[in-house]
Amino acid sequence: MKDQSHKRHIAKTLTWRIVGTLDTVILSWMISGSPSIGLKIGFAEVITKMILYYLHERTWFNINLSKDGRVLESRKRHIAKTFTWRFIGTLDTMLLAWWISGNPLIGLKIGFAEVFSKMILYYLHERFWYRFNYGLTNRKNN
Repeated sequence: MKDQSHKRHIAKTLTWRIVGTLDTVILSWMISGSPSIGLKIGFAEVITKMILYYLHERTWFNINLSKDGRVLESRKRHIAKTFTWRFIGTLDTMLLAWWISGNPLIGLKIGFAEVFSKMILYYLHERFWYRFNYGLTNRKNN
């Protein structure tokens, strides 16, 4: 199962990055007023977020929350993953937005707006992926 899980986590990383980048580009453009800054922030985070997201997925995969040795998948787990990922992702976006725009206030505004939009999008992404067994050979549904 572990060998197959890498394929799943890579696929989830790529699909989330598409959704996340589009959200960041739109929010950054709206907040900064500059499509150029929006695109720069969105594309700068593609690499940092893919690395961070993959590490986040691997960490959560290795966290065993059930008594019988299975990795527990539930709405509570998805909510916990949503909050831990959002903290990491927002911090990364705020720092990148500050660095690219040169304005710490733009970084804070984008980070604040993103907390809400990304948590909703991430939860929906997790629920979407939970319905598919891609990369999971012996998953037992809860």
